Amino acid sequence: MTQAEDHVLLPDGAAARDAAGALVMSARAARMRRLSEFAIHTFLLIVTSSSALAVLFIFYFIAKDAIPFFRLAGLREFFLSTNWEPTGVIPSFGALAIFYGSAMVTVGAVLVAVPVGVTASICLSDMLPFSARQLVKPVIEILAAIPSVAYGFFALVVFAPLLQDRGGTIIAIVGCVGAACVGGFLIMILSDIARHKLPEGIRRPAHVLIASTLGLCLAGCLVLLWNAASAIEIDSGANALNVSLILGVMALPTVVSVSEDALQAVGREMREGSYALGATRAETIIRVVLPAASSGICAAVILGIMRAFGETMVVLMAAGNSARIPQPWFNYLQGVRTLTATIAGDMGEADHTTGSTRYHVLFAMALCLLAVSFAMNLASEWAVRRTRRKMRGE
Repeated sequence: MTQAEDHVLLPDGAAARDAAGALVMSARAARMRRLSEFAIHTFLLIVTSSSALAVLFIFYFIAKDAIPFFRLAGLREFFLSTNWEPTGVIPSFGALAIFYGSAMVTVGAVLVAVPVGVTASICLSDMLPFSARQLVKPVIEILAAIPSVAYGFFALVVFAPLLQDRGGTIIAIVGCVGAACVGGFLIMILSDIARHKLPEGIRRPAHVLIASTLGLCLAGCLVLLWNAASAIEIDSGANALNVSLILGVMALPTVVSVSEDALQAVGREMREGSYALGATRAETIIRVVLPAASSGICAAVILGIMRAFGETMVVLMAAGNSARIPQPWFNYLQGVRTLTATIAGDMGEADHTTGSTRYHVLFAMALCLLAVSFAMNLASEWAVRRTRRKMRGE
């Protein structure tokens, strides 16, 4: 081999060695990349699973101390008896009245938060201009940042005396405002339908007649409601009505925010298509927007229920802590007791060292509370996923 040929082959050998080295480095880099990706995925899986594991551990530790109570006392007395005397000579642990108190204040809070919240979300999404919406929505969401103990102090120090002294007037005002809102909404819908659907010759007279007739009926109902409610006398301001109104205000930001997001997710295309077909704004909201956003609104209602059902400080401070079913059963002017207030109030007095029945019954209540909250959370997740599938056309 000549010197020239050797000079020519040397670069080819070097290129082959460089190529082999590159292959080794690329294989090593690939292994390192796979290892780093595996480590990152494992870390993210651990972080993601930590919340689920925390929930499972909470279930386990609560159930561990709740099961001994059911073994000692059974299910019948706990769920069917109203005799709650854990410190009696013969202790009784009937929690039916406590379950009823929790359900009662939750229903009252929902009756306050859902109509107001859904109406406010409709106003924010379809009626107010964008600039006004940007100002109003943050103000509503500020209510969620107020500590629950501040609501409790307001309910106990301000609202309870006011409700005891002028309870009839307050009930009359709240009832009349609610009736006026519902009646005005119905009048708007019926008048709008009459203005657009009736023949041209009788359209305007029928519109005026319907609006005036309904307005007079609404005014008469408001007068009767005011006279009946203002005559009500309240013995104590710490009752289920007080707590229901405060819990309704506390749940309002959740209902408004989630409902407004669901209404915004419907999109302008469906609204504009409805307007193009000749529908009015009221018909578009009732027949197009609300049905399309029904799952999201349902999720908002469920989250509002969870917010009211799991609240502790307000019901502990202002519900009256009466472990009995009101008479009659729908009387919101009497005191009630809830699961959360019972757990918070009695846990410090229960015998922790010996593991008494009174100690274990509080964990049984906590297990029931956790099970209800978990079921509601699953229901809200199902409603949100249904809304997303509906919006994607699946």
